[in-house]
Amino acid sequence: MSIFQDWFNINEISNLDLEFLKKLNSVYGENFASVIKHFSEETLKAKFIIPILNKVDFFSPERYIADFYNESLKYQNDNFCFSGFCDFYVARGIEYPEKPLFFIQEFKKGEKYSDPEPQLIAELIAGLEIGNLQNIKGAYIIGSIWNFVYLYKNNDKYIYTISQNFDSTKLSDLIQIFSNLLFVKNEIFNSIK
Repeated sequence: MSIFQDWFNINEISNLDLEFLKKLNSVYGENFASVIKHFSEETLKAKFIIPILNKVDFFSPERYIADFYNESLKYQNDNFCFSGFCDFYVARGIEYPEKPLFFIQEFKKGEKYSDPEPQLIAELIAGLEIGNLQNIKGAYIIGSIWNFVYLYKNNDKYIYTISQNFDSTKLSDLIQIFSNLLFVKNEIFNSIK
């Protein structure tokens, strides 16, 4: 049984959400894939990633959950220290992130050492420890390619699994990406009473 089996089941997407995804795909889909490939980090976020995240809508003041962009995160123990700025994360807290619950890290075009996978893993480890969680989820993005990550701690070892690639220029993959994000949102919201 795949660790992603439940997560990647297509969640119900409303007709409005489907129309939104089709419109996004008509602008940045397969016929225009080179456009996303050449976007700067800020342009990719503003034109493509943030509209998707806003449509999913991780903000829930009644649950004391919000989404944060370019926020700092620090975790330190006797063996290591992680600190830096996260591209995006969902956390307990409204004005300031308090307990991280989900992360997205993206490739920074033009930066020599910008590999989003180890950056995301560090964020997930920090989030797991800060939140005293059993497991945590995240995603990293390189251009149009999204990968989802599941991390948990077994004794003193961190174990993570990376999903297959999802190409956001393909409508079917874009729908799956959106569905995966909805699953995370619902899982987070349902865990908070």
